[in-house]
Amino acid sequence: MSLSNDKPPPFAGVVGATRARARDLAARSWQRTEWVRARALEYWAVLTSPSRTLSLGFLTIGGFLAGILFWGGFNTALEATNTEKFCVGCHEMRENVFQELKSTIHYSNRSGVRATCPDCHVPHNWTDKIGRKIQASKEVWGKIFGSISTREKFVDLRFEMASREWQRLKANDSLECRNCHSAESMDISKQSQRAANAHQRSLFTGDKTCIDCHKGIAHLLPKGAYDFGLAREISQSQEGKALRAFVAERTN
Repeated sequence: MSLSNDKPPPFAGVVGATRARARDLAARSWQRTEWVRARALEYWAVLTSPSRTLSLGFLTIGGFLAGILFWGGFNTALEATNTEKFCVGCHEMRENVFQELKSTIHYSNRSGVRATCPDCHVPHNWTDKIGRKIQASKEVWGKIFGSISTREKFVDLRFEMASREWQRLKANDSLECRNCHSAESMDISKQSQRAANAHQRSLFTGDKTCIDCHKGIAHLLPKGAYDFGLAREISQSQEGKALRAFVAERTN
């Protein structure tokens, strides 16, 4: 008596029919796209065939010069959009955050060194700069549709916009801040005791980054955005209460 089972497995016929239909569908799809493949091969032949009228040297030099013109134009346009004049060209920026910047030490100080909009909001490294420009392209959409076209709209969205920028700076370890400020070059003996303590406790140890404690350094803080990154015992002290009162005065 044979122990083998000569019966076909269950649903064998269904599986076979399904496979046959799939093969038939694939064959018909391949036939339907024959003209697309033919056209693609035709274009590929044109692209890979040597020129019949232009020399290789002409094409090489011409391509090189075209690349220079393209790169020059692209970089010129990139730098043109990376200036304070461009940033404050829209009334949304000129009449809101730019006016706040004017009252800070980053705008006017004894040394005459001033930080402009791109210094704080656009990384200096080229690759990081391109990434930031791509991110900022959605701001053009907001401009077109008037997301913050009035003071009231700006105030309503201010906390959301500020939070996104704080998160971005937190994620890149305050890269734009560190383009000018270096922890290695800090002389804490010339700082106030509170600042020196905070830097030693949080910045030098890598526990915090610049934006954790300096959210209101260049613009007014949105209402409800109190965060100096101070230790709990300091925030509960008289000094902490004074800081909270100062923030409340600025944001009202």
